[in-house]
Amino acid sequence: MEPILTVADLSVRIAGLHILQGVSFTVAPTGVTVLLGRNGVGKTTTLRAVVGLTPRNGEARGSVRMDGHDLLDRPTHRLVRAGLGYVPEDRCVFAGLTVAENLRLAERRGTTPAYDRVYSLFPELDRRGRQRAGSLSGGQQQMLSIGRVLLNDNRLLLVDEPTKGLAPKVVTEVAEVLERVAESVPVLLVEQNLAVVRRLAAAAVVLAAGRVAWTGAADVLLREAELTRSLLGVGSGDGGQHGAPTAAGVRKDES
Repeated sequence: MEPILTVADLSVRIAGLHILQGVSFTVAPTGVTVLLGRNGVGKTTTLRAVVGLTPRNGEARGSVRMDGHDLLDRPTHRLVRAGLGYVPEDRCVFAGLTVAENLRLAERRGTTPAYDRVYSLFPELDRRGRQRAGSLSGGQQQMLSIGRVLLNDNRLLLVDEPTKGLAPKVVTEVAEVLERVAESVPVLLVEQNLAVVRRLAAAAVVLAAGRVAWTGAADVLLREAELTRSLLGVGSGDGGQHGAPTAAGVRKDES
């Protein structure tokens, strides 16, 4: 099957720094492809370049194609209308607006928003429609961030560290949602929790120092402890428990 996304020789410079140095990989038209690597290797920069969010003091070169169409020269709003959904790192909800207002802003013109889908996946959002997003817990804000994207139909989802800083129960809920979503739309996922990667990902791409260091089946990577340790800095069995090391090291969880 032809890949839904093809990234070829992608290079990104930001403020004079060469962040990505010829990154090439593909995303399958089904399931989850995970983008892994230690902190600072260019995972978020890769997603932002694909969706057209390279900073003004930056430059992206190479080829990024979805469904055979080049993306690099197209503005972000056109990519979103074409079915490229993006869930950014750190949620980025509008704190001063209510949950309902955040969702309403995500509606695409000329389409019917899928509120039933969002509320069936995240009933909490329906119950908290009048609550300001800034007063939600971290987990609830993450649900809202994902829900905004799922309000519309997508050809591909880019999801950046959706379990970052979340309590174990919420991590499980988010993973369950992404597992269900991936049954109908392919996902390019940046994730540090290896237990979540093990559950969700079919394919893996590992970045190191702005380059692709390894590609292949995710289960193959996670079975090879020495390979996982050399590429990610942790053993393949890490990252499954609250507060355990992840692919980027130790982080403190929040509720």
